[in-house]
Amino acid sequence: MMLMTIAASYLLLITSAAAADPSLASGGGGSMGLPDSLLWDNLTSKLNPNATLVSVSHADYVKDCFPEFTDFSGFARSNHALNEKPSGVCLPHLFYGWDVGYPRPSTNGHANETYSRMVQDVLDATNADSSYSGTKIPESFDPANPNSFLNDDSNPSLNLPPMVLFPVVASDVIAAIQFADANNVEISVKNSGHSFLGASQKKGTLLLNMHRYTQYSATGIVDCVASMLDDSVADDLSTHPCALSLAKNKSAYVRVGGGENWEKVYFAVNDANEALEQGGGDYKYHAVGGAVGSVSPLGWTFQGGLGGNAGSRKYGLGVDQVLHIEMVLPSSHHVRFGPTKWEDASAEGYTVPRTIDVSGLCRSNPEEQDEEKWEWDSCPDDFGIDFNDLWYAVRGGGGGTWGVVTSLYLQLHEFATLERYSVNPPMTVTQSPECAPLVPTLGPLFEEFTSFYIMLPSLLDVSEEHSSACGHPTPFAALSCYGDEDVDQAWARFLVMNNVTDVPEGNCLVRSSPGGIKNLVDLYLANGDIYPRTEGRIGGSSVRFRHDYNGANVLVPSAWIEESQENLKTLSLLSQAPYASFGGGARTASDQSNSLSSAHRDAGGMFTFSSNDEIDYFWSELFPKMFDISDKSDFPPVLGGNHAAILSSGPRKDDWTKACPPEWTLEERAEKCISVQEAVYGTTGLKRLE
Repeated sequence: MMLMTIAASYLLLITSAAAADPSLASGGGGSMGLPDSLLWDNLTSKLNPNATLVSVSHADYVKDCFPEFTDFSGFARSNHALNEKPSGVCLPHLFYGWDVGYPRPSTNGHANETYSRMVQDVLDATNADSSYSGTKIPESFDPANPNSFLNDDSNPSLNLPPMVLFPVVASDVIAAIQFADANNVEISVKNSGHSFLGASQKKGTLLLNMHRYTQYSATGIVDCVASMLDDSVADDLSTHPCALSLAKNKSAYVRVGGGENWEKVYFAVNDANEALEQGGGDYKYHAVGGAVGSVSPLGWTFQGGLGGNAGSRKYGLGVDQVLHIEMVLPSSHHVRFGPTKWEDASAEGYTVPRTIDVSGLCRSNPEEQDEEKWEWDSCPDDFGIDFNDLWYAVRGGGGGTWGVVTSLYLQLHEFATLERYSVNPPMTVTQSPECAPLVPTLGPLFEEFTSFYIMLPSLLDVSEEHSSACGHPTPFAALSCYGDEDVDQAWARFLVMNNVTDVPEGNCLVRSSPGGIKNLVDLYLANGDIYPRTEGRIGGSSVRFRHDYNGANVLVPSAWIEESQENLKTLSLLSQAPYASFGGGARTASDQSNSLSSAHRDAGGMFTFSSNDEIDYFWSELFPKMFDISDKSDFPPVLGGNHAAILSSGPRKDDWTKACPPEWTLEERAEKCISVQEAVYGTTGLKRLE
């Protein structure tokens, strides 16, 4: 079986034959790493007529991608626009077109560059671009400067794939992998390019850009009723998603294509709800997804899936929504698989069944392009893949690490109206004239209140059930709630606790629902003027030079937060941007057969320590108190996977209470510090994935 590296995940656990040849892996031997002798006709002759194979150069990156950064700024930039460029290599973070997101020239991947210099260079450029510092973008890092590192087409740090394939059906993916196998070529995989680790594409590879792949969500919502089943899963697994959905006491799912983003899924679910309403019924469906429309349900889901404003604290994280998977493996087998045996786990506090056994099938006619004619059968005797292991690894270990996901079947939940609470509301709802002058005072208080509501609800006399109905992406400036909650009453109690009594009626708490907001689609469309070039679309994410280049996204255990109110205050003073997606369903909706770390399940929130002083303090003072480090051979999972930064790492290997020194080079840090993978999965978890 061919082994290949898929760059869509930062684990890169499977190696390619091409990686053994430095001339292919590092950019020599042809255009950006691929030999000139490759007979691409051998691939194109097997593709669907609508599939496209294009060659890419630095000039294409400049032409397609630079204008979004030179001609627009702030919210006027659009990741949707970048994703739709013909070259297929544009990224929401411009600097990711170079090794480790650092455009300074280097012939060895910046192995001899110090971490501190890299961070400072990137921060200087990014902050100037974002108008944080009031300074000009350094000339060497300015895309508008023709003499910058970015405009040098001979820059050895360029990290662009020389060939890009836009597959439209599974047989295109199969043909590409077979071609790569025959020619010792690495494969990289990209959907939205929203990887904070820059793992969406790689030099010297054939990039599979899934953006034009078959879309299923618009017609992919299926209602499940017991009469559809005959007490067992059908031999072709066609009834499997409904069987598992019903076992979870749910009644619908949506099929999502391997190239879709959350905007497409949210619109599909919203359209289905509106159709029901127009027919005299009620809204029925809710999807747990990402906070940004251009984010992919694939990469987002398989590295955890933090649905802060989509109900993950009520319904579970992204990995918990997966019912069934279709993917093409490095062996070129097109498989479908999912749990076929499970047992009740409610006695242990879980809200979903425990997976006991996973079954899968291989497609026996992989060359067939018409899905109506696909044939699923038992896999060959020499197949060599344990579907139980694959189910475990993909959900939490990164989908692109293990193959190319072509289709996901995601759980849909019962609809509940989105209630968004804030004292400093979005543009759709204005604060009252009486309350507007109080926002500077009430704003910080509301952030403290939301942190209590999420992580210390008992202090507000709030039940776990009501607390779990709410969450939000960073920061704690709002609460997004679904179903039963008591934010109004708890906020009133909190004000009294803080001796704030001279507040107008209603306590200046603004709700989104009176403005006609029912769900995330309504909220985003109503705020379309924030994204002036994407009116009628769901927000296209933050588009900037770089994002989260350094820092530690720590999954702080809820048990430590609950020990003392002072612990939460310490976090608020020393860290930034707490992510409120944890606890509640994020803890209890696991099928106990996924590779998402225990730190994700046990966390009260994800807190970001950014500066060197903050990072030092965390590892030296807080880490030993939050985590069990008694076994020096087993580093615990600590960091969140979804938003891990490209240069993140754990502490020093020889002393876990000392941060990895910023004055060390990347080579020294790789040798002497805990890797980001080990800091995310822990020693035991990473070994199992490997």
